Amino acid sequence: MTTDSNEPLNPPGTPPDPEQIGPAFRQLCEVVARLRSPTGCPWDREQTLATIKPFTLEETYELLEAIDSNDDAAIVEELGDVLLQVILDSQIGADEGRFDLTDVVAGLTHKMITRHPHVFGDQTAATATEVTKHWDRIKQQEKQRQSIFDGLPLALPALARAARISSKAARVGYDFPSRDMLFDKLREELDELAAELYPQGQPPAVSATASAPVEPDAPPFDPQRQRRIEGELGDVLFVLANIARRWHVNPEEALRASNQKFERRVQYIERRLKEQNRSLSDATLAELELLYQEGKQTETSS
Repeated sequence: MTTDSNEPLNPPGTPPDPEQIGPAFRQLCEVVARLRSPTGCPWDREQTLATIKPFTLEETYELLEAIDSNDDAAIVEELGDVLLQVILDSQIGADEGRFDLTDVVAGLTHKMITRHPHVFGDQTAATATEVTKHWDRIKQQEKQRQSIFDGLPLALPALARAARISSKAARVGYDFPSRDMLFDKLREELDELAAELYPQGQPPAVSATASAPVEPDAPPFDPQRQRRIEGELGDVLFVLANIARRWHVNPEEALRASNQKFERRVQYIERRLKEQNRSLSDATLAELELLYQEGKQTETSS
């Protein structure tokens, strides 16, 4: 709960009022249970843990978009949708006799206490790095994993997974001593990619202008060469993910923001052309680029 000035009513770290959150949470659980009951909703009754997965992923991405928008009302709504997924999954587990929400909450509470011995125990951790070491050590003891990569979700987007893979390797000392060395590695990987793409081993010098026609895509390569190109391009992306990690940038978030930025600026072009009763296909590349820069300047000014 906050005031109109966004000042918290209670000091940071204060849990919700049990007299408010208790009944509200119970009512939500009762609503979900009713939806899954024989007299409830046919759609909800049909769901399984497997069928509900795509909705869980979709709601997570919608929450990220709401956070990016900095719209508190949207964030509250999307957090509610994510919470619904947890409660619905737990109700499905209970209905199938596998587990229930109490198991989920109790397990999470136990994990948060045992993995923070510097808060709930007698150990110390003065920095976030020390906290991470505690977490990894305790997690390794609990899970008895054989590899540092065990437990890393296979379903993670590839760019995000690249950053997590390199981060886990770095935690055990397998990393470039100097982060600046990554740029030498990037140049090396770009050269190897160019060697696969161009017979002469590097892109030819071009003097094309915005008024020149757009060159068509390259013709399909033979499957073996295509695999080599994909491998080299993958190496470039992996190095970029490492660069992001060493400079504390989330590469997935960075690319997502750039995607949104490009979409926003092209939509600006669409609006400007619509004012002239024209579409994208009616404009030349030079006109499109001019409007793109105009949209960029408008964003910068605002």
